[in-house]
Amino acid sequence: MKKLQLDELNRLSVDQFKGAAKIPVCLVLDNIRSLHNVGSAFRTADAFRIEKIYLTGITGTPPHREIEKTALGATASVDWAYVEKPEEAVRALKEAGYRIVVVEQTTDSVPLNTFRVAPDQKYALVFGNEVKGVSEEVIALGDWALEVPQVGTKHSLNISVCLGIVLWEVFKQQHLER
Repeated sequence: MKKLQLDELNRLSVDQFKGAAKIPVCLVLDNIRSLHNVGSAFRTADAFRIEKIYLTGITGTPPHREIEKTALGATASVDWAYVEKPEEAVRALKEAGYRIVVVEQTTDSVPLNTFRVAPDQKYALVFGNEVKGVSEEVIALGDWALEVPQVGTKHSLNISVCLGIVLWEVFKQQHLER
């Protein structure tokens, strides 16, 4: 066994990525404080080739040195838009046929492992502020609420970790299990 070199990974160029088919998923970042979390969202979105990221509220936007520190160039490959109010981004996605999935602990949230991705359905995954979570206005617009099962003393995961877990599950179901 040997570690693969970068030229052995057969990665797409940014131009190839832009033209490649995407999984029908958008991310909505609802008032994310940490620019490192924003950068991580871009890098993870690139890894799973999602359609677009919507940055809302106080969420920082590229170009920014602190975002690039973790994005490692993914801000050039992943499409994104800034929308001031998260609920406006979610409404527009809902009208465009996306099912809205808030990743939040609610009275109706279901464990991620029980969520089944429907074939040919578009999804908008909403991740909330590191302290306050997904805003109530956005929760009210959600079609589902998902949570990552946890058994420790903390009640939440860092957004970058949670986003990676949820995107992996959706990608796996939409892309690898078909």
